[in-house]
Amino acid sequence: MIPDQFPGRGKVAALKTRPETVLADVRELMHLAGYQAALPAAHETILKINISWQTWYPACSTTPWQLEGVIRTLQGDGYETLIGANNGTVVVDARVGERNNKHKYVVDRYGVANVHLYEPHIEWVPYTPTKPFLVLDRIFPEGVKVPKLFYARNIIQLPTVKTHVFTTITGAMKNAFGGLLNDRRHHTHAVIDETLVDLLQIQQDIHSGLFAVMDGTFAGDGAGPRAMRPHEKDILLASADQVAIDAISAKMQGFKPMDLPFIRIAHEKGLGIGEPKDIEIVGHDVSLEDWKFVKEDTFASKGQYLIYHGPLKRFEKQLLQSPLAGWSFFASNFYHNVYWYPVVGRKRVKDALQTKWGRLFARYGDGRVVLPGPEPKPTAIAAGGAAGLLAAMVLAARVARRN
Repeated sequence: MIPDQFPGRGKVAALKTRPETVLADVRELMHLAGYQAALPAAHETILKINISWQTWYPACSTTPWQLEGVIRTLQGDGYETLIGANNGTVVVDARVGERNNKHKYVVDRYGVANVHLYEPHIEWVPYTPTKPFLVLDRIFPEGVKVPKLFYARNIIQLPTVKTHVFTTITGAMKNAFGGLLNDRRHHTHAVIDETLVDLLQIQQDIHSGLFAVMDGTFAGDGAGPRAMRPHEKDILLASADQVAIDAISAKMQGFKPMDLPFIRIAHEKGLGIGEPKDIEIVGHDVSLEDWKFVKEDTFASKGQYLIYHGPLKRFEKQLLQSPLAGWSFFASNFYHNVYWYPVVGRKRVKDALQTKWGRLFARYGDGRVVLPGPEPKPTAIAAGGAAGLLAAMVLAARVARRN
């Protein structure tokens, strides 16, 4: 269990970086943040890799240099057993994503174990909360299960600096979402902020140490975590305080951290420091950064908002927690992979590949970058999604007539 006054509480390290020095900069960054005090070397360490899209897109997923820099630092400092941890989602194939994002190349190069948390041999065990949950006991009345692998091990979250359609920004706290909840975690989207706070409480309870290294070499604004506008920002962040690092990321992007519910609630519960004026920044001073990022919605997220917080709220269980839920997966997959990436994203990726970070990405592994065409899900899923979407439209029409 991590104590309330853990080493590194309220402290965030920041550095400006460039491709020629990024691996050394990650090492300096982690030492500036005091990572060895937060992660006992006698324990095994999990690297929670972020794959928000199975296609490479700048600012979207853990970068290969972020992962490599962390591995090199840990191995150089005597952390003997490292485990890369991946999770899939209903719309992302992590096996494809780890290749396209070049994570598999990095973990193989350094001899790091690599696990996918939703494969049958990974055991999930009941978690008994030591403090009351905000929402998870209502979402999962039968009990919350977490990977047995996570107990008594250190964990390093590896997010990027970007916006998110549901939480405004996504970072260290949101990065735990995929690894700690089962394949029904989308049931929590209506109460996502409280869920992230509950998950941080779980992390502090089960892990021997907790740390985050966040990549802002590319940062993304707009309809994150995928359909974003990428920006070269050349920034790295690190902290043992998941609340503080998210707060500084949010502030740099142009948002008020304490206006974001998940940061404010975590701060009020004492799980970390969310008020920027109370956070110590070491390394590069990012306190005056204001990128004026904006959070936008996609077609799919607008539909989900109608269900989570709008006139379709009373139909939430039927539309998103039943076999009809396929419509939302279909809508997201269709929008991102069939429409948005080929029509909008592909050009942005090609432009990004001409930048210094894009050229560095291309040099990893076999030197190739996958630029996929449309990738619809199998016909059966698409058909089920279309049927669900039709049902949602019928319900929306009925509600509109009543109102």
